[in-house]
Amino acid sequence: MIVVTGATGNVGRSLVDQLLARDAPVRALTRSPERAGLPEAAEVVRAEFGADDEPSPSLFEGADAVFLNLAATGPQAGTRLVDAVAKAGVRRVVLLSSAGVTDTPADEHNAIAHMHAVVERAIRASGLEWTFVRGGMFATNTLEWAEAIRTTGVVRGPGAAARSAPVHEADLAAVAAEALLDRVGTHDGQVYLVTGPEALTAQQMLDVIGAATGRTPRYEELSRDEALAAMTARGLPLPFAEALVDWSAKSPDRASAVSRDAERVTGRPARTYAEWVADHVADFA
Repeated sequence: MIVVTGATGNVGRSLVDQLLARDAPVRALTRSPERAGLPEAAEVVRAEFGADDEPSPSLFEGADAVFLNLAATGPQAGTRLVDAVAKAGVRRVVLLSSAGVTDTPADEHNAIAHMHAVVERAIRASGLEWTFVRGGMFATNTLEWAEAIRTTGVVRGPGAAARSAPVHEADLAAVAAEALLDRVGTHDGQVYLVTGPEALTAQQMLDVIGAATGRTPRYEELSRDEALAAMTARGLPLPFAEALVDWSAKSPDRASAVSRDAERVTGRPARTYAEWVADHVADFA
């Protein structure tokens, strides 16, 4: 049995489908089972991870491995979940982590890196077998552009010259699936950086979207302060907004890095951004 947290998220849903396609029993955790729309073959279980809640041991009974996504739990509940998983006798945990983690003191000064590094350290100390899937820039982040593309044709944000290698959620899920299904220890103690196969600027990504939709969107650069104001106005906490805005500016080589780990783990090349757009074109039309 494999337990998947965040089972209705972009990565989690793809992971559930991929595991079921390989005949693995799946327990899918979600806040709203009645609205989840998950496959009937999955055991769908209600689970809410509040900052002060102790995860119920029953969530992990009979499980061999757990996929942990902090987008579903947050760091505090995520750390407690690691303890609960270890106490339940689960063998392995696979963490969807962040490419921002450096394993250096710099992690303490970046909210996104710090959040994941704290849980990584808890997992290393837990005695569990583990694999960390450090995701680069998620291609799904560009879904935030959809309304602007449809209405004004102008997307505004920081760092027009910055490049990143957007990764398809299905590739993140595929690497996680290999680690979760590992029976011989190939992936134990491994840290995988999972990115797309090419580094693109925001305008180059918009050009790909334009080619798929027949639109001609353009990117307009905002100053750092303007970008932070826009992000926090949408409800993103300031430390996380700062981490996102400063990522490319302060670490351009890391932000634009292209890793082949997805291909090494799964045996197939990582999907291109054009492939991701083809899978999501209806969201931009």
